[in-house]
Amino acid sequence: MARIALPLVAALSFQPPAHAGTPADTLVEAFALDELITLDPAEAFEVSSGEITGNTYDRLVRQDNKDPSKIISDIADSWSISDDGLNYTFKLKPGLKFASGNPITADDVAWSIERSVKLDKSPAFILTQFGLTAENVVQKAKATDPSTFVFTVDQSYAPSFVLNCLTATVASVVDKKLVSEHAVNNDFGYAWLRTAYAGSGAWKVRDWRANEIVVLERNDHYYGAKSSLNRVIYRHVKESAAQRLLLEKGDIDVARNLEPNDLEQVAKDKDVTTTSVPKGTLYYLGLNQKNTELAKPEVREALKYLVDYDAIGDKLIKGIGEIHQTFLPEAILGELDEKPYRLDVAKAKELLAKAGLKDGFSVTIDVRNTQPVTGIAESLQQTFAQGGVKLDIIPGDGKQTLTKYRARTHDIFIGPWGTDYWDPNSNADTFTNNPDNSDEGTNKTLAWRNAWDVPDLTRETRAALLESDSVKRAGIYRDLQRKVLASSPFVGLYQQIEVAAYRSNVHGYQLAAFGTNPLSPISK
Repeated sequence: MARIALPLVAALSFQPPAHAGTPADTLVEAFALDELITLDPAEAFEVSSGEITGNTYDRLVRQDNKDPSKIISDIADSWSISDDGLNYTFKLKPGLKFASGNPITADDVAWSIERSVKLDKSPAFILTQFGLTAENVVQKAKATDPSTFVFTVDQSYAPSFVLNCLTATVASVVDKKLVSEHAVNNDFGYAWLRTAYAGSGAWKVRDWRANEIVVLERNDHYYGAKSSLNRVIYRHVKESAAQRLLLEKGDIDVARNLEPNDLEQVAKDKDVTTTSVPKGTLYYLGLNQKNTELAKPEVREALKYLVDYDAIGDKLIKGIGEIHQTFLPEAILGELDEKPYRLDVAKAKELLAKAGLKDGFSVTIDVRNTQPVTGIAESLQQTFAQGGVKLDIIPGDGKQTLTKYRARTHDIFIGPWGTDYWDPNSNADTFTNNPDNSDEGTNKTLAWRNAWDVPDLTRETRAALLESDSVKRAGIYRDLQRKVLASSPFVGLYQQIEVAAYRSNVHGYQLAAFGTNPLSPISK
């Protein structure tokens, strides 16, 4: 993969000296980066890329990290909504600059929205659900003067829903002048920006070497408070035990992917502090409805009874997750804390017999080769076998499993879904909305990825967006979750508790329940 150029001398200077701690002006985090496919905010849709783009790109508005139910300004100084609820007018803060030194104008905002819609990558639906198309986006997202941007939607949605969507990565503002200089064949600079950088956030991307390292440097053109650090380095380290050893030796400052046993060990180290927060990230199984066996309703239900949720909770995700079977995470409007499924082999066999599969069947599962998902897959292999289902595990790195999943060529996929914006529609839309189930469908939600054709639920999900009464709206989402629990090809496993362990000389480190784990408050 191409990479951003970095002089050899500079690259070597970033390597922390063995056994001597990391440089005082540099934070080094160990993080599993094998799912990182792109740095282009119009395409980035993974957990790790969300953290990187969240620190390197600005949006009009953001979630408040302390209270994700609140929207706060980013580069927008203020905003107003027309009486008919269709036009959102944003006034930009004066004197803003991109990391390149180019001024940020409303034209950059409009072009960034146009670019995301016309490129039409996976996260584009977050914008196109407002009626934006390649044909009308220039009229619907436009600059009326250098400091004023107007966003026009097709219906009078709940304002919190519209503003929440504009906090998503796909709504990031990119440097039109810089990106256009690298455009080839009218590609909006896509080939270049997948591995390059053109933002205005508190940090700028200096280097990305796939499956190895991401280097961020402080952006001194950033409008907000500047970090006392000069750079942040993410080192790709997949194994929890390796992260723990690096942390104990002082070769890294922060470990991000610790498993329960390693987390318990580092918690005993007087030179290490641990922190955790419930995250808006859910782990689940996706059962591809193109598979004729998995498409049978009785089979879908049977597999939900062949998961040992208690064992997974007690042994594999202790301290890093809580069993969660519904599609809305804790603390979001309409959340539903119901767990109707448990390991019940007899019930599963009865359902499989009803589906004409009393002798069982064989199926595969694509698994990112990291913990705890590998351990969960092995647990599933054992419990599925008790019901007569032979489960073959296909391991791969994050890019391999995601690419196959997005192409709808899997049988079963196990992995995370991170809420894109703090509104119940973020998850409802992806788990229940599938307006075009063909392989050519452009709304590539999780329902689409698993070929789940549900026109009734799609209509209900769209209708929920127009309900202005929050109590009634919450009730709609609870009803949707019960329907998904009963009939969907999704097997909810757990909600992530994000954990981090860091050296005692690191100050200001914090994890966000939703959105970006901020780097700027950190000092050493």
